[in-house]
Formats: sequence, C-alpha cells, structure tokens
Amino acid sequence: MQVKYLKSLAVLLLVVTLVNTGMAQRKKQVRSTSGYGNTGNSGYGNTANTVADTTKKKNNNQSGYGNTGTGNNNSGNQATGYGNAAPANNGIDTTLPIQNIQSSTGGLLDSLRPSLREDAAVERDLVLERTPLEYQNIREDDAIFRVRVWREIDTREKINLPFRYAAVEDNGSQRFISILLRAIKDGSVTAFSADDDRFTTPITPDQAISAFGGGFDTSKVFDMQGNVTGYQVRAKAVEPDSIYKFRLKEEWIFDKNTSRMYVRILGIAPVIPVTLSNGMRLENSDHPTWWIYYPDIRPTLTKYQAYNPRNMGARMTWDELFENRMFSSYITKSTMDNAFDQSIREYIKDPLFRLYQGENIKEKIFDYEQSLWSY
Repeated sequence: MQVKYLKSLAVLLLVVTLVNTGMAQRKKQVRSTSGYGNTGNSGYGNTANTVADTTKKKNNNQSGYGNTGTGNNNSGNQATGYGNAAPANNGIDTTLPIQNIQSSTGGLLDSLRPSLREDAAVERDLVLERTPLEYQNIREDDAIFRVRVWREIDTREKINLPFRYAAVEDNGSQRFISILLRAIKDGSVTAFSADDDRFTTPITPDQAISAFGGGFDTSKVFDMQGNVTGYQVRAKAVEPDSIYKFRLKEEWIFDKNTSRMYVRILGIAPVIPVTLSNGMRLENSDHPTWWIYYPDIRPTLTKYQAYNPRNMGARMTWDELFENRMFSSYITKSTMDNAFDQSIREYIKDPLFRLYQGENIKEKIFDYEQSLWSY
C-alpha cells in the first residue's frame, strides 16, 4: 500500500513539473513577441532589436507612438511620429514649405477680399483720390498760448460707435483699430513704443500686433505616416471689440495773427487694461500699447469713410471726423497747473471728480480765448 502511494506521488510531481515547464516556455515566448512595453520586435513603446535583415531593420525603426529609433544610419530611424524622439535639429526645418494662413473670422488683420463686381450703385473713386488738407502754418512768435492735453475716447459711447463699425468692405474691416493695424503692417506709418509719448522708439509691425496678446503661431503639418511635410503660420485670435479706448495727444494753440484757437492732434494710441493669466482685467490699469504720429496717419485716414448711421451718402472721412471734433472724449492729463507731469488719475482717486477736473481744464482753455475779446 505504501509503495503504491509513493508511485502515485511521483507521477503527480512529474505532471506538475511538466506543467510548470510549459508555462515558463510560454511566458518566455510572449515576452519575445511584440507587446506594450516589451523588449524585442517593435511595438508601441518598444525598443527595436538590431537584426541582420535590412527589411526587418527598416520596419522596426518606423515611427510609432512614443518609439525611439535605433542608433544605425537607416533612413527609417528618424521617421517622425506623434511624440517620437525628435531629430538632431529641434527647430523649424527651413527646407520644408511654410504656408501663411490668412484669418477670415473678423479679427484684427483679415485678408483683403475685394468684390469682383462693383458692389455699389455709384462709383466710389472720389474717396480713393482724396488727400488731407494741409494745416495752416502758425509762426512761433504768433503762438502766444499753448497747452498740451491728453484725452481718451471711449468707443462704447453712442456718439463714438463709428469707431466700432464692424462691416467689411473692399479695403477690409472698417473698425478703427483694424485701419491702424493695416497701415502699420503695410508700412504706411510707423508705430512707436509706449515707453513714452514723444515718438522716440519705433517698433516692428509684429511687435505692434503682439502688444494686444496676438502674434503668430507656427504648427506642423503631418502626412498619413506621421512625417512632417511643412508648417502653417496662423495669427492668434484677438477680439477686435476688446480694444475700445483710444488716447489722443493734442496741443491747443492761440494764434494772435488770426485771433483764433487751433487744435493739433499729435498722436493717437490704442488703450487696453492689464490682463492677468486667468483672463481677469485689473481695474484702473489702462495703458497705451503703442503710439502713432498723427500727421503720418492722415493720408491713410482720408481713404476711409467713417460710419454714418442715417445716411450712407453723407459719410465723412476719418480725417474729417477728427478735424471737426465729431467724437466724445474726456481729459486725462494736461500741462496746465501740472508741474510734476502727473495724470489726473494720480492725484485724484475718485472717478467722478476726475471727470470734473477734466471739464475744469477744458473750461480754462475756453475762457482764455473768450477773455481776449472785448465787446
């Protein structure tokens, strides 16, 4: 009985040994085939083996999601895939084509798309032929009164809505900010840094555009195999209506030769608040982005008509709108009684009293002219 029991136990041990040996061989075989994270033939996340067969070598080194090419010189080693190890040159490959994609979504710099037919019932060549009227010359000896004024135009006011006219015509978007940016991009005018308002430091058109948080993004173009075939350059989206304030720098001059008060606009600048990374805007943080010398932009403004809500046939040019003072604004700074060159915001904290102070400056300028007359 004991011998029979020992024989059964020996048979059972032999069967268990054979089963364990078969499972070990199967696990070894599974590790040697392709799998996620395995070492052997190429797979997702695998490291390719070096084999003598050049066909296998090429296949093993083809791009995969997250693969790393082997150290040989085969052309398949650097096939680019999504997330693969980049080639030695991590920058833009200048040998590949770069395509500039124009925006067509009503942004700051839309591509011009002129109508292929006459999109009006009358000819509109008169505006294109206009030139700005030359200023009257004022001799320095005749300028017996001069005061410099900075004022802001808030286009959210009803009278200032022409600044936000969103229609698109043959010469592009009719928003005032778009007109300024097109003139800068075309090289018609030069934008100056907002570090000061004396037009001392010119900036490039790209710097002027990126001042609003815009600029350009470069993205790669891939084919079906994951190889980079080129690049596309697109303008970053900036909402044009988010720029709704403009600052004017002007000088009021009384000419004793003509007994008349003149106003000359010297510069114009878009004004935006400081925006945090979470999208919040800081209160009372409005600042100019850049300055344009106004006499330089006058020839461009004569080629654009300001919006007239009641009569499209009686539209004035933007130059006429500024010269005729057809806008609403409030004074933010003046050289009158301002020895420390401070803006009104710096020495008056209450917003309502700041408006009162601006009206007070305006009244002093008006009273100076009126006091020179005798009846």
